[in-house]
Amino acid sequence: MSHIVIRGLPFATRLRAAQGGAKELLKRDRVRAQKFLAGKSHHAFVAAKAKRYGSTGTDSSIDVTDSGVTYTTQVGVGSPATDYTLLIDTGSSNTWIGADLPYEPTSTSYDTGNTINVSYGSGGMFGEEYTDTVTLGPDLVIQNQGIGVASYAEGFEGVDGILGVGPADLTQGTVSNTTEVPTVTDNLYAQGTISSNSLGISYAPSSTANVSNGELTFGGTDITKFTGTLNTVALTTTSPASLYWGIDQSVSYGTSQTILNTTSGIVDTGTTLLLLATEAFQAYQQATGAVEDSTTGLLTITSQQYAELQSLYFNIGGVTYEFTPNAQIWPRGLNSILGGEEGQIYLIASDLGSSVGSGLDFINGFGWIQRYYTFFDTGNKQLGLATTAYTDADTN
Repeated sequence: MSHIVIRGLPFATRLRAAQGGAKELLKRDRVRAQKFLAGKSHHAFVAAKAKRYGSTGTDSSIDVTDSGVTYTTQVGVGSPATDYTLLIDTGSSNTWIGADLPYEPTSTSYDTGNTINVSYGSGGMFGEEYTDTVTLGPDLVIQNQGIGVASYAEGFEGVDGILGVGPADLTQGTVSNTTEVPTVTDNLYAQGTISSNSLGISYAPSSTANVSNGELTFGGTDITKFTGTLNTVALTTTSPASLYWGIDQSVSYGTSQTILNTTSGIVDTGTTLLLLATEAFQAYQQATGAVEDSTTGLLTITSQQYAELQSLYFNIGGVTYEFTPNAQIWPRGLNSILGGEEGQIYLIASDLGSSVGSGLDFINGFGWIQRYYTFFDTGNKQLGLATTAYTDADTN
């Protein structure tokens, strides 16, 4: 299989720090988690609020930008294309624009006459569904892609919308008169642009905001971005985790203390932190000796406690993945984003807000994904994971 890595795309340079610091960030993550727990029906946005605003293929890559608390990429819509800064989200599947920069219809734009409304827990949108040409890169051009155009959006300050790369059935019920909207990955595959219906994601940890330190590979993996073997695991059958990129895993603190027995949860780029069911989170807090910081709402530890901090071990599909002490802390160079103190040590594990046994007992967010290469294989209904050069790095 040939491999094309696309470089030199335009990147967002704005810092999207959560207003209200870490407490607002925590709130958004937890509200999003509650929507996941409620199942896919949450993707129908509250209409009353919105009414106020009345194959031969290859595998190709686009770069992404770590904006401190989210990942964004530039996406062209129309012909000639207008570039929009979109959040990359594996926990939703609609692609839409118009939260900031307005839509510019061109000769390739088609208004379907259908409405779209989507909720994300931390925000939502309502508008009109179009189809248009979407350009992710020079070799990643999609014809007649379903695109939502927002007439109302909340919770998306500083970005233009969402690039949804989750399972396509999450679009059910979001667009009127439409059963399901194929994702950008689905259409790249259907149109013969890529050779498999899959998406590889590589993120590198960074202590500096707004740097180009990630890569999306559509239709395959970028073997230069991971080390060793790419291990695959079947997606979970436990609901509601099965509605998303859900897997089964157990978590241990150190080599002898299990804090979360094998259970179901999800891997989600749209969640910032590592969220654990309440019992697991409490066990982790007790094991680390961490205390909740009144300013940020995050757990914090002293330098001495950090020196004694043990690794977390995630067992997924019979393979153990080590999450080092350094991986467990927020990048100290980005403490200002949290409204935290310079040099203070904050942990990225937080309380999911629900008990074990809910059918979704963890969310491995981008703080976790930064340490592993992740392969979302829609065609084979599996998730792949591999270590990277950053798995054991002391970047935080």
